[in-house]
Amino acid sequence: MPHQEHTALLTLILAGGAAACRRDLLDAHATPQRALAAGAPAWRAAGLSGNQIQALRKPEADALQRSMDWLRHERHHLIGWHDPDYPALLRRISSPPLALFVDGDPALLWHAGVAVVGSRSPTAGGRDNARAFARAFALSGTAVVSGMASGIDAAAHNAALEVEAGITLAVVGTGPDLAYPPQHAELRERIATRGAVISEHPPGTPAKPAHFPSRNRILAGLALGTLVVEASERSGALITARQAGENGREVFAVPGSIHNPLARGCHRLIREGAGLVENAQEVLDALIPMAGELAGFLRGRLAGHPSRPHIDPGDPLAPLDPDYHPLWMALGHDPTGMDSLVERTGLTAAELSSMLLVMELDGRVAVEHGRYTRKS
Repeated sequence: MPHQEHTALLTLILAGGAAACRRDLLDAHATPQRALAAGAPAWRAAGLSGNQIQALRKPEADALQRSMDWLRHERHHLIGWHDPDYPALLRRISSPPLALFVDGDPALLWHAGVAVVGSRSPTAGGRDNARAFARAFALSGTAVVSGMASGIDAAAHNAALEVEAGITLAVVGTGPDLAYPPQHAELRERIATRGAVISEHPPGTPAKPAHFPSRNRILAGLALGTLVVEASERSGALITARQAGENGREVFAVPGSIHNPLARGCHRLIREGAGLVENAQEVLDALIPMAGELAGFLRGRLAGHPSRPHIDPGDPLAPLDPDYHPLWMALGHDPTGMDSLVERTGLTAAELSSMLLVMELDGRVAVEHGRYTRKS
C-alpha cells in the first residue's frame, strides 16, 4: 500500500466512532485518499458525526506518526475495508472492523481456521483438552485462532506452535505491538513469527476492558467455527460463541463433569444448540460446508490475481497451469512437509497455504500430520 494511502486510511481509523459510516464512505469512494478528498459534505452524507469530521480535518499527529513508524517494519501490515485482501469471512459479520493491523503473515487471515476459547483459569483437564484439540487442528492443516489470553487461549496457541508448520492467529484487544497479559510477550513474538497477531486498534493502544468483548467478534469472524473448551456461565468465551452463532458460524462445546463450575458454560451452550464434541475430527467434519464456501472465496481471490489462476475442478490434472504445476510436481505421492514444498517450489509458505487449501477442498490433496500428498 503506498505511503499516501496508508496515511489516508490511518486518518480514517483514528477518527474513531462508529465504523459503519466510515465503511460506507470507503464503499462510496473506493480508496481512503478519495474518501478524504471528498470533503465534509460527503462525510456528512455518509453519516459521520461532528467529532469524526473534526478528527478527519485534524488527525492526532502523534498517533498517526506512531502507526506510520510501526508500518515501516516488513512484518507489519494494514488491511483496510477497501482492500481485496480483507478477509472474506470477516466481511460477512454484522459489524466488521474498518481495518486490521497485522503483525505477521496477512495471507493467513484467509486460511481455514477454528477459534479455540475458554476459561482464563482452566482446570488441568481443560488445559489438556485445549492442547489436544488445537494440536489435532494444526496437524490437519487448520489454523488455530484464539485471543492470546491466559489459560485456554495460551494452551491452544502453544499446542499449534509445537506442530511443524502449525498455524495460529491471535486476535488481541490492544494495539498489535503490545503483549497482554505482559507475561505473554514471548508467546506474542512466536505467534507473529509463525502466524499473525491481529488487532483493529492502532499501535500503542493499551488494554481496556471494553476492547476484549469487542475483539471477540473478530476472533469468531475469522474462523469457520468456534470451540469452547471450558467456561463458566459468565465467561467471555460465551460472548465469542454467541457472536459466532449470530454470524452464521458453527459453535461447539466440550462437555465436562456436572460438578465442575467451568463446565457449566459449555453445558449451557449445548442446551442452546451448540454441537457436543469429543474430538477434533467431529469439529472438522461439521465445518466442511463452511470450508467449501471459503474455498470459493479463495478461488475468486486467486483468480483475480494474474499470478494465481484458479483450479478447474473438473480434471485432477487441470491445475497444471504456470503456478500450480510446480506445486503439483513437488507434492508427489509421499507425504511432504511445508518446508520441503517451500524449498522445491520457491513459493512462500503463505502462497503455498492458500493454494494447498484450494486443492485440499477440491479433493486433490490430502493432509495428515502437517504433511501433504496427492490424492490422484
